[in-house]
Amino acid sequence: MKKERILAFSDGVLAIIITIMVLELKIPHGDSLENLGPLVPIFISYILSFVHIGIYWNNHHHMMYAADKVNGVILWANLHLLFWLSLLPFVTGWMGENYFTAVPVALYGGVLLMSSIAYFILSRSLIKYHGKNSTIAIAVGNDIKGKISTTLYIVAIIVSFINSWVSLGIYALVAVIWIVPDKRIEKVIAE
Repeated sequence: MKKERILAFSDGVLAIIITIMVLELKIPHGDSLENLGPLVPIFISYILSFVHIGIYWNNHHHMMYAADKVNGVILWANLHLLFWLSLLPFVTGWMGENYFTAVPVALYGGVLLMSSIAYFILSRSLIKYHGKNSTIAIAVGNDIKGKISTTLYIVAIIVSFINSWVSLGIYALVAVIWIVPDKRIEKVIAE
């Protein structure tokens, strides 16, 4: 089957996820800057999650662009990814509301970890369906960035029980690693 439907559905789900997150940003009562103080952790959580969702959307788009078509396995792998990403508004809000305490920060990392694993499963499903010599297989290659990210998420989850701010730094580091769209796919398609 054609890939356009999976792209449209995924775009819609990711747009809803971002909308849910922004609706969690409550308007403070009062008109002074002091009234914004309690919202700072929530806003930091929102920014971090918005960037992560944007990264997934961007890389998902690039990966699906390299695919010719999809099958049922790919549809389910894509839903698996969307499931984990759909939990980001909950853990984002919980983490921000609790001023980055250990358990919410660890659970946030758990959702990022599972999203990372789900993305890996989706990419491997696409490669298996299209073949080892396909554009997508060549473009994804060893997926070193993906493996590094997954490892960093595991480290951050463990570290969250020692220092949750270090964990947040690790989550931000992963975002920085991925903030530039994955050029591997663009490069392979251009060739």
